[in-house]
Amino acid sequence: MPDRWPTAAELMSRDPITIAHTAPLSEALGLMRSREIHEIPVLRGGRYVGLLTFESIARRASLPLSTKAEHLLILPPVLPPQMLYPEIAEQLLASGIRGAPVVDRRGELLGVVSRTDLLKALPASVLHGTTTVDEIARSITLTMKETDPVRTLLARIRQLEEHPLPVVDARGRLTGAVGIADLGRILWRPVVGGKRDAARPGSAGDVEIRTIMHSPAVTVPRGTAIAEASRRMLRERISSVFVIGPDGKPESIVRQTDLLGLAIAHGARDTAALGDVYVEVTGLRGASDPAVLTEIDRAVAKGLRRVARYAKPLLLNLHFAPHANHRTGDVSIEARLHTNHGIFYASTGGWNFLSGTTDLMDELLGQVRRRHEEARRPRRGRRPSAGISDEETVSADSELEQRLRRATDPGAPD
Repeated sequence: MPDRWPTAAELMSRDPITIAHTAPLSEALGLMRSREIHEIPVLRGGRYVGLLTFESIARRASLPLSTKAEHLLILPPVLPPQMLYPEIAEQLLASGIRGAPVVDRRGELLGVVSRTDLLKALPASVLHGTTTVDEIARSITLTMKETDPVRTLLARIRQLEEHPLPVVDARGRLTGAVGIADLGRILWRPVVGGKRDAARPGSAGDVEIRTIMHSPAVTVPRGTAIAEASRRMLRERISSVFVIGPDGKPESIVRQTDLLGLAIAHGARDTAALGDVYVEVTGLRGASDPAVLTEIDRAVAKGLRRVARYAKPLLLNLHFAPHANHRTGDVSIEARLHTNHGIFYASTGGWNFLSGTTDLMDELLGQVRRRHEEARRPRRGRRPSAGISDEETVSADSELEQRLRRATDPGAPD
């Protein structure tokens, strides 16, 4: 663990780009494109009132560009100047935003801490013991073809909000990547004489993805050190890198958030409370069934309490890749659990959200318990302990369940 974690005041970028609450979306989009940013703090009378994001604009692409910024504001967490690195990373990951404002008690904006700022300051000790991208990469469950029309991306907004999607040729080889910012090249055209530029005929949705993707995509081979992947992201000013196999096909992806998750786990090593476990849930943004999310919260909280009998949970990553609707459709789920005894992995498919989550937590529990028993057997010669019943006497943790609910539904009340 670092001798001292840096604070938001030390990490933030000062004098961030801002706009007034009455500024039109055209002004905001122009700044986002020219400055290569995804979010802009919005001020009213010099005080911070909210954040305007590229994602929020993309979701309302039909709005006129004269729409005022104040109508599309989101209210992400604000960071006090004294907040420490691990908690900042947790706030960014839980809210799904790329940068959070640092605000003083008077509501004045002091600066912004972005995921890139955190990556630059990532302590070397965080990467120690986790050596390659293979240990934290997430499998790629969705690829786009070069010839797919842009309209297919509009149906994948939720995935685009989390990371760029790989674009492949007819042979499945990686040729580029497309992110939500790339949509801006086609969804919003310059305004000329009060009308949108009509120089390009046809619907924007009919344009092929290869015309807006960025190429080449930044890649690393299997076995690449995590520190090198971090350097590539910073050097290329990107949020993720693709891991490719010998055949040139994309196999997995490593995101900035995966690296920041290591920092969260690292910061949790010296804490004792189960409620300090951070749970990152991706793929469920925009899910419309709160009842399912609540049941998933409970299944995860229960599973972590059971795991805590054998190892200290530090960080849990859950990624959902639904294939149909959010209640009963098939879904692929990947889980990665960081503990004080190592990292454990599990995946499942073909189940609904709740049963899949329950199966994964059971699988992780079995792996952790086996490692615990293997570690004890040579030293004490004890027989493996009996299985755990569902009625274990481990107290419920309401704070943890609240953290889980915020992770799966950022709009949920505290």
